[in-house]
Amino acid sequence: GIGIREVLLTSGCPGTEAKCIVRVEECWGPVDCGWGIPISEGLDCMKMPCIYIPPENQFKYVWKMFIPNKSADVLPNDSAIMEVCRDTHSVTFQCETQENGNITASVKYTVYETTEMETKKSRRIATGQSRRATTDAILVFCLVTGIIVTVGVIFVMIFMILHW
Repeated sequence: GIGIREVLLTSGCPGTEAKCIVRVEECWGPVDCGWGIPISEGLDCMKMPCIYIPPENQFKYVWKMFIPNKSADVLPNDSAIMEVCRDTHSVTFQCETQENGNITASVKYTVYETTEMETKKSRRIATGQSRRATTDAILVFCLVTGIIVTVGVIFVMIFMILHW
């Protein structure tokens, strides 16, 4: 499929850089690019991009909608970016990028229903709070251990000074 890749150098970069870009090149790999990440995603709507390289108009874009237990519907949208709003059921979209009648890339997106997104968001918040509590406990443990070690070192230094 079409795409852009950065060729990185991990040693011999100028200055103190750990990585540096040697070149950016066009790559042609497998057609199925897997699952994409939306450009923008909110609770109500999201924007999904097809895979393309400039100029955008050199390709044809075919959007398909997959609803469980139904056949795929080809959508009239032929642009590189499609905006959809959430519905009462989850829907999977696929965009095929075509050049000269051949599919050069394909990417899929799942748009979850509104209630499922709210459930995922609340689950993420709950998980984040439990992680925060674990992180806080680890920080308190490290702080207490550091204080004990520091006090111990001070006592050892005082003992050494007095017996010298």
